[in-house]
Amino acid sequence: MRGGERICRVTVHTHDVEKAADVLRSGGLVALPTETVYGLGADAENPAAVARIFQVKGRPSSHPLIVHIGGAEQLDQWVEEVPATARLLAERFWPGPLTLVLRRGHRVPLEATGGLDTVAVRVPDHPVALALLSAFGGGVTAPSANRFGQISPTAADHVHAELGDAVDFVLDGGPCTVGVESTIVDVSGDAPTILRPGGVTREDLEAALGRRLEVPETSSTRVPGQHPSHYAPRARVVLVEPAKVVVEAESVRELGHKVGVLLPASLAGTPVEAHAVVAVPDSPTAYARALFGFLRDLDQEGCDVIVASLPDEEGLGLAIANRLRRAAGPRGSL
Repeated sequence: MRGGERICRVTVHTHDVEKAADVLRSGGLVALPTETVYGLGADAENPAAVARIFQVKGRPSSHPLIVHIGGAEQLDQWVEEVPATARLLAERFWPGPLTLVLRRGHRVPLEATGGLDTVAVRVPDHPVALALLSAFGGGVTAPSANRFGQISPTAADHVHAELGDAVDFVLDGGPCTVGVESTIVDVSGDAPTILRPGGVTREDLEAALGRRLEVPETSSTRVPGQHPSHYAPRARVVLVEPAKVVVEAESVRELGHKVGVLLPASLAGTPVEAHAVVAVPDSPTAYARALFGFLRDLDQEGCDVIVASLPDEEGLGLAIANRLRRAAGPRGSL
C-alpha cells in the first residue's frame, strides 16, 4: 500500500526558457509546467502551430483551447471586453488555477477557440510558465500535454512517456503542485457559471463574488475536459460507495481481473485482496495533487480495473469527483 505527497522543485535555467520561447516563435510545440498539469503549448496567434496541438493530441478541432497569458493586465489584449465580474476574479485569483471564458478578441484565431466567439484565458501560477510567457512576449495555447481523453500529466516524465518526439521541447519544472486542471468560469454572459470545477474551489469563488454559482451537469458552452470519458487510464474505472470499495474490489478480483484500488482514507489500514492498493490521502489538497499520478501508477502496475469512490464534493473534492466520474465514463464516446 502506498500514498502520500510528491513535492519537489526543479531548477530551470534561463537558456532553457529562452530556447523554449524560440521554439514557440518558430511555430513549434513546447510542453510547459503549470501549477495544475503540464500543458502542450503553441503560439496562440499562429493558426498552423495551434493546429499541430490538435494533431499531436488527437483532439477534435471543435474543442477550444485555453490561452495562457503573463498577467491580468494583459487580459484586455485578448478579449473583446472585460466585465466587472471578470476583472474582480482576475485580480483575486490570478496567477492561479482559474480560467475565464470571455468574448474573443481579434488576436485570437478561431482555430484556438474551436470556432466559438468566446475564448478561455488564464494566468498560470508557476514560475517557469511565467518566465516562458515573459520571454516569449505573447499568449500560449496549452491544453494538457497528453493524448486526448487520457490521464493529464503532472510531471515532465509523463509528457516524455506519452508524447515522445512529437513535442519539440519539454521544460521540466518539477511535479505540479495543484494536480487537477483549472476551474473554468463563464463570465461572457449575465450570470457567471462554473463550467468545470478545478483548482479554485466553488466556495472561494462564491466568497469573492458574494453570490451562489451554478455548476451545471452539462453545458451548451464547449470547454476543455467535458467529454463523457476524459482523464482516463487504460484500466476501466469502477466507482462505488466508500464503504463498498473493498467488497467490490474483491468481487472483481474473483472474476479474474488485476484490480487496482484507490482506498479511501475512511478505510485506511483495511486489508484488501487486490493486485495493487493506493491509500488515498485524507487531505483533498494532497489527493488532488496525487490523483493523476495514482491512476498512472495503477496502469503501470498492469491493473485492468480500478475500483474507487467519490470524495465529499466540497472544496477540491468537487474537482476530484469530476475527474473520477470522467475517468469512469463510457469509452465508446472517444
